[in-house]
Amino acid sequence: MSSKISSKGQVTIPQRVRIKLGLRAGDRVEFVEENGRIVVKPERERTNVFDKYIGAFPHLKTREEIQDWIQEIREDDRTPE
Repeated sequence: MSSKISSKGQVTIPQRVRIKLGLRAGDRVEFVEENGRIVVKPERERTNVFDKYIGAFPHLKTREEIQDWIQEIREDDRTPE
């Protein structure tokens, strides 16, 4: 299976590939290098893995409070029991 590159650098993804990947008009794809090859994949959602922790520590309101709390934990770790 192949596709021709247009003068604008565009490529039509063959229908069989679109169906196999579950791609529809308007979907985004990414090009990833794997083992010396470029692979076309549906674009991953760009979510922050830490989003699920938002609000877990409501007593920490500012970046400074968070940094102070982390510093306290580090200092506690260094203190011999």
